[in-house]
Amino acid sequence: MQKRSMFQMIFGGRKESTQQQQTLLRMLNGFNPTFSPFSGEAYDSDVVRASVDAIARNAAKLRAKHIRNRSDGLQEAKSNIETLLATRPNPYMSAFDFTYKVVTLLYMQNNSFIFIDWDEIGSVRAFYPVPASVAEFLEPPNGSNDPRVRFRFFGGQSVVLPYSQLVHLRRFFYRNDLFGETSDKALTPTLDLISTTDQGISNAVKTSAFLRGLLKFTTMLKPDDMKAQRDMFVKDYLDIANNGGVAATDSKADYVPLNSDPKMVDDKQMAQIKDKVYSYFGVNEKIIKSNYSEDEWNAFYESVIEPIAIQLSLELTAKLFTDRERGHGNEIIYESNRLQYASMTTKLNLMQMVDRGAMTPNEWRAALNMAPIEGGDKPIRRLDTAEVNAGTKMPAKGGEEEDAGDDDGDS
Repeated sequence: MQKRSMFQMIFGGRKESTQQQQTLLRMLNGFNPTFSPFSGEAYDSDVVRASVDAIARNAAKLRAKHIRNRSDGLQEAKSNIETLLATRPNPYMSAFDFTYKVVTLLYMQNNSFIFIDWDEIGSVRAFYPVPASVAEFLEPPNGSNDPRVRFRFFGGQSVVLPYSQLVHLRRFFYRNDLFGETSDKALTPTLDLISTTDQGISNAVKTSAFLRGLLKFTTMLKPDDMKAQRDMFVKDYLDIANNGGVAATDSKADYVPLNSDPKMVDDKQMAQIKDKVYSYFGVNEKIIKSNYSEDEWNAFYESVIEPIAIQLSLELTAKLFTDRERGHGNEIIYESNRLQYASMTTKLNLMQMVDRGAMTPNEWRAALNMAPIEGGDKPIRRLDTAEVNAGTKMPAKGGEEEDAGDDDGDS
């Protein structure tokens, strides 16, 4: 039986075919539509990796949902698309792993691609992140407005895919018409500084094993005698067992100590260097170490996680549904229950939203990490509230019913 590689299992028999597909797409600004990841190995830096991990692992908590409006107002069963995105987008990744990888690629390469694998009847089979070494936009085939993208992988394989089958996320979308910035020159000086600082600390520790002093002989000695005198001096006086800390020499030798004073970056300077990386990725030390407050988490969510959710929602909706389907209310949204990070006081204060119909009982129970209850998905409302001008009867203080409101405005 012939063995198949991961590349063959995902992309099948797709390959470069026509000469027209080999022509690069011309950009309005003259840039070549070619993307190559940053070669500075920024992910090898512990500060960068911690920053990207904090973003990716929190973004991976987002849950995809397929919204479909019905005229009768009923909720439809989960679609195949929602099941894939919310549980297992492809046979090799869970939904958490999938989103984590997509977001990591986005923050390390400023471009992240997702391949939508359609079957022969037009249904989605899987979603795959595309960790390519190079991506190039090619001219569309004759009679088509759909450009092609050629991906080259680290193993030497290449594949050409229609752009309509690719979800494309970008950061620092500025000079190139189609790609986010393909180099992180703004981050390189800081990474170099961190590397130099780490090496300086390492070398400072190693100086304890370097030369500590000179044993200066005042008379001429043979090399062997000089070495023997040195070894005896080290054994007798530079050993840890010499608790007195005093050394004695005869008239033939003088000991001259060498004071080593390595210079290292202090904690305040190191914190400033790390803060430059944190600012670049939109995080801070509290987010990295997961000791944030409720307000700090909300700020991080709204400035970093929510934009990722919006990008994913808009791109997936555009690539998965036709204009007609979108016109009928089909869209993909990414939800996150931010109230999981709220204080208990905030959660309890939300109880008033339940009896006013703004939240269902199960939504409130989810904020408290409690299991849903039967009938808890139906909104409830207190008896002393009603829709404005609904004409319903409200129980009066004396037990008699009175109108909730009049059309003429009389009370």
